Amino acid sequence: MTPPRKLHIKSYGCQMNVYDAQRMVDTLGAEGFVETTEAGDADLVILNTCHIREKASEKVYSELGRLRVAKEDAARAGRAIQIAVAGCVAQAEGAEIIARAPTVDVVVGPQSYHHLPELLARAGRGEPAIETEFPAEDKFSLLAKPSRDAIRARGVSAFVTVQEGCDKFCTFCVVPYTRGSEMSRPVERIVDDVRQLTDNGVREITLIGQNVNAYHGDGPDGRPWTLGRLLYRIAEIPGVARIRYSTSHPNDVDDSLIAAHRDLRAVMPFVHLPVQSGSDRILGLMNRKHGASDYLKVVDRFRAVRPDIAFSSDFIVGFPGETEEDFRATLALIDQIGYAAAYSFKYSPRPGTPAADLQEMVSAPEMDERLERLQALIDSQQSAFNKAAIGTVVDVLFERAARKPGQLVGRTAYLQPAHVMASHDIVGQVLPVRIDSLERYSLLGELVTAPAANSRAPISPAPFLSIGG
Repeated sequence: MTPPRKLHIKSYGCQMNVYDAQRMVDTLGAEGFVETTEAGDADLVILNTCHIREKASEKVYSELGRLRVAKEDAARAGRAIQIAVAGCVAQAEGAEIIARAPTVDVVVGPQSYHHLPELLARAGRGEPAIETEFPAEDKFSLLAKPSRDAIRARGVSAFVTVQEGCDKFCTFCVVPYTRGSEMSRPVERIVDDVRQLTDNGVREITLIGQNVNAYHGDGPDGRPWTLGRLLYRIAEIPGVARIRYSTSHPNDVDDSLIAAHRDLRAVMPFVHLPVQSGSDRILGLMNRKHGASDYLKVVDRFRAVRPDIAFSSDFIVGFPGETEEDFRATLALIDQIGYAAAYSFKYSPRPGTPAADLQEMVSAPEMDERLERLQALIDSQQSAFNKAAIGTVVDVLFERAARKPGQLVGRTAYLQPAHVMASHDIVGQVLPVRIDSLERYSLLGELVTAPAANSRAPISPAPFLSIGG
């Protein structure tokens, strides 16, 4: 009997890459591969890459240098290791990766993961194994489904891709070039995926896409559905306790999405809504197609139907031409909104994007200083948001054992980690917790009511009877 081959995947970047890595594991599992956490033990190592920032892609080449040594050591011991580079760096750089790192056997873009078995076989025969096209077929219908054991091992929360690509062409972003134009999956295929997950213990579904609220997949009625309408359909599936979605563009927030937040208990009151800058001038240079006032109006629309809603965002500091006045406009926007969390980065030019040709660069010391000020403001807002939970009762979806013996960790509606001392039987349940204290970014508390023995029943996805309950 042939022993299973070992597979190690290291993912960089976004939630989509995490999801893609899982689907690669599922597809290669059918070829006899099993996962290992150690790259040195693997027969196949896949680097699932991100191309959003320069440092992200340089990390890949540093990792390839280490893998070259491991591959040579294995060869001396009579064992072969194959190395594959997948994801957005693979899509953007293609054959250049093998030219720069000849130790790589396979280069595969994010639209071609279903061809991995064929590409690995081709590489094993010494043939070129590079695929970075945008094939016409739907990769999702061709990728292997996860097994029941795989779903359960991944926990009570899961990602489901509903949309890929982007048509916005922000001047700093490589996504339209590495993921292609916007493509939405049919509603019923998404529903089938969610059903399989909930049938095997998943309680929280996060719908993901590069521009998820531009979703326009074909519905069972033969017409394109919006993300809002899809949320109503997902909320009807038995077992779905919580629904999230990411990442959104402010220009694609329509009335159906607002209504879903108003009506559906399962849709969490926490939205990741990137703005990038608070300066209209910089937003124009970024080709964001909205101004700061437009963004504020979108936030107000959400808050009108869900006063308890909270937001996270993305910010780029030091975009070419950003002045101190522009940066202060960003700080003013942050002050006005008040975020529960945010991701902030120094601008990094990406080859092939329009912004890479802009000449009026902000100096590295200025970028560092501005990023420090912005992050200090965000940290103060996040700290205040977390401290406001002390003394309140919040619903927590329990996920797993924590580090401390007898302690479990789960997430609030706002993705805050919450720790309680409780039996492992409550994993998969959403239960009320009184928050007593805060330890860095984690909430500490205790269960308000005793859970039902051995129950994994989720909260009801029924519509709200009142706002703010």
